[in-house]
Amino acid sequence: MRLVDFRSDTVTQPTPAMREAMAKAVVGDDVYHDDPTVNALQELAAAKVGKEAGLFVPSGTMGNLAAILAHCGRGDEVIMGKHSHTFLYEGGGISTLGGIHSSQIPELPDGSLDLNEVEANIRPPEDDHEPVTRLIEIENTHNRCGGVYQTPETVRRLADFAHARGLIVHMDGARLFNSAVAQKVDAHALTAAVDSVTFCLSKGLCAPVGSVLCGSREFIAHARKIRKHLGGGMRQAGILAAAGIVALETMVERLVDDHARAARLAEGIQKIPSLRLWPGMPATNMVFFDFSPQIQFSDHEIEQKMEQRGVLMHASNPRRFRLVTHYWIDDAAVATTLSALNEVFGLQ
Repeated sequence: MRLVDFRSDTVTQPTPAMREAMAKAVVGDDVYHDDPTVNALQELAAAKVGKEAGLFVPSGTMGNLAAILAHCGRGDEVIMGKHSHTFLYEGGGISTLGGIHSSQIPELPDGSLDLNEVEANIRPPEDDHEPVTRLIEIENTHNRCGGVYQTPETVRRLADFAHARGLIVHMDGARLFNSAVAQKVDAHALTAAVDSVTFCLSKGLCAPVGSVLCGSREFIAHARKIRKHLGGGMRQAGILAAAGIVALETMVERLVDDHARAARLAEGIQKIPSLRLWPGMPATNMVFFDFSPQIQFSDHEIEQKMEQRGVLMHASNPRRFRLVTHYWIDDAAVATTLSALNEVFGLQ
């Protein structure tokens, strides 16, 4: 039985074109700056987001960590959302490895940060008792808020606010291109106002490994040293970067298909009385839903029952599931999943 995998868009396999590009990639030693394919990827990525330079890193977690360590010193503080990926899912790396403090504030429904909340959490620089507020991190799209996106105007407003107060803005844009495609804007419209941005190649864009951190040339030079500290200095990394180039050149525009299939999933879930779709779902390629207390199955039992019917999914919270569409989810997979949900939740 073929399993359809909705657990995440990180489960994507490289496309045939990517595998061919990887096999034929011209490589060098990236630690010496002489891997031509890595250099080409970094230049392409920087151009896509309107920045001077890019840095290929093994993961989005390393990209965010390198960015924050480059922007901040030990004892500095970062303001971020309390549901942000950096706070919840990156191992506390900024504190463990950088001695950097975080202040978490609630997000608005679109995943953005309320400027009044941000203002209230900026530390007075003259107070010796408090850390120095240095950076604001935002996430676009925002995973735990439902795959929602922030508009160019929202990002610009926060960046102007931050810069007027001498603060830096980093965007965790792991799914940046989902945000851009959903809004029908170029990615650089979302990133022009921020000081740095990380985006993933290995989620909806289907590359097997890697993210790119982008910013000014000076910033990237600093982040490159930090990447080395973190063990991210790879050698003949052009084999991986080749897939990233294919991803950026061929996989962005088709994200609209993932969004359309997420919408069809949401439409079907709405018709199942024992399931409650999150309001506004889906903004992009994620569908979050809760299930009725009358359903006696545990989350794990539901996962097992769905797998028996050919669908992989997992709970994002107790009694809450997230389905994520991607390149390897087709129309038949959507139909299979809706049929399985109806069976498991007692309507067939």
